[in-house]
Amino acid sequence: MTVAAPPITQLTNYINGRWTESRASEWLDVVNPATGEALARVPLADAAEVNAAVGAAAAAFPEWRRTPPEDRIQPLFKLKNLLEDHLDELSRIITQENGKTFTEAKAEMRRAIENVEVACGIPMMMQGYNLEDVARGIDETMIRQPLGVVAAIVPFNFPGMIAFWFLPYAIACGNTFILKPSERVPLTMHRVFELLEQTGLPKGVVNLVNGGKAVVDALLDHPKVRAISFVGSTPVAKYVYARAGANGKRAQCQGGAKNHVIVLPDADMNMATQIISDSAFGCAGQRCLAVSVAVTVGEAQRTFRDSITAAAASLRVGNGLDEGVQMGPVITPKSKSRVESLIGVGEKQGAKVLLDGRNARIPKHEAGNFVKPTVLDDVPRDSELTDAEIFGPVLSLVHANDMDEALAFLEHSAYGNQASLFTSSGSAARRFRYEAPAGNIGINIGVAAPMAYFPFSGWKDSFFGIMHGQGRDSVEFYTEKKVVVERWAKEHSRKF
Repeated sequence: MTVAAPPITQLTNYINGRWTESRASEWLDVVNPATGEALARVPLADAAEVNAAVGAAAAAFPEWRRTPPEDRIQPLFKLKNLLEDHLDELSRIITQENGKTFTEAKAEMRRAIENVEVACGIPMMMQGYNLEDVARGIDETMIRQPLGVVAAIVPFNFPGMIAFWFLPYAIACGNTFILKPSERVPLTMHRVFELLEQTGLPKGVVNLVNGGKAVVDALLDHPKVRAISFVGSTPVAKYVYARAGANGKRAQCQGGAKNHVIVLPDADMNMATQIISDSAFGCAGQRCLAVSVAVTVGEAQRTFRDSITAAAASLRVGNGLDEGVQMGPVITPKSKSRVESLIGVGEKQGAKVLLDGRNARIPKHEAGNFVKPTVLDDVPRDSELTDAEIFGPVLSLVHANDMDEALAFLEHSAYGNQASLFTSSGSAARRFRYEAPAGNIGINIGVAAPMAYFPFSGWKDSFFGIMHGQGRDSVEFYTEKKVVVERWAKEHSRKF
């Protein structure tokens, strides 16, 4: 399936209900990673444009926060229907600018829609609580109130979904919102904001500013921005979290990952192979829940090694819009070079290359950033690959003699985004769930992605903050608690 590039040549920002041309002095090409084709040009806006967006959001806040929650969610109901109506269109744009397959892109947008649906429950989720007679004649109530202007900085790997971990909850709670999409994949959110225009949201409630580090820093430093949500690499997450904290802002910062799966000998090997293959190589390994290290225990070392190598070798790699393609490219030539370099590092440090995805050549797409599925066996415990976030279609295999040794290997990791176990043993599963040092746990699940009504968790260097994205955590993050203690004197002159 081949479609024309979106008819966008030069992107604009969306500020105060209007599309505004950027005054940026620097622009970047938005490039299709499968074809090398330039799709659009995106501005790297400056602090002045951020200031304009913050000013619009701040001006819109007083009236928006006074809008009843039932009324605030009505535009979200409309947005849900618009996203459904434009699902295929948005999915094609995701595939064109990100490279993932059309099927993966549709699944991503389904998760986005799911978050809109959950946020429509704000009239219940935002409720506080109360207690009469905390002392004689005195009542106490806890209420939630919106923060004000909030912002989100989102990554390239899910152009459609991750913004929806934040946007619908933020505005449903009564905040006004600024989004900075990744400059690598700005087209999806551009189209989403065109749909948002049709929902009846007041001017200034949602704003979009394209750009790079200058925009990020301006959002982090602006005194009227009360909270920052971020998803990206761990070094940048630490930077955003520290600078936001220094400026007195709330922050939730999702960092990188090195996700492990333990395969026990009693696992259903056919099921484990298929699910782990989908996890490791889906989206070309460019998702924060992708399995990157498989720890095989006992006899699983041989059986899983052989089955996963065969499964990876059978995957069809190409343009995600072409029929039958199961894996697309990585995002940039730089990413391709980095992934291939790390494969070489692993090989030099003693790993056995069972399946080599370097130097991939895809007919008719020679300019694409393709790395085919790669499987490395016997990766040494002290290899750079046991700690580095590769963010590509590379699966490392290590061996453990028993569950104790396997869990110790997971404990060693600096990251704690996801960990999975494949087994037929309920006892082993319960122990793993109890002890595994990660925030998202899968039992016979390769991508333990929480539904929208659960928080997208993460531990250790995979997350900085207290409240995560999605569900109740979002309501906690985007509201302040106010406790009211009341006593009313008796009015003796009147009888009721």
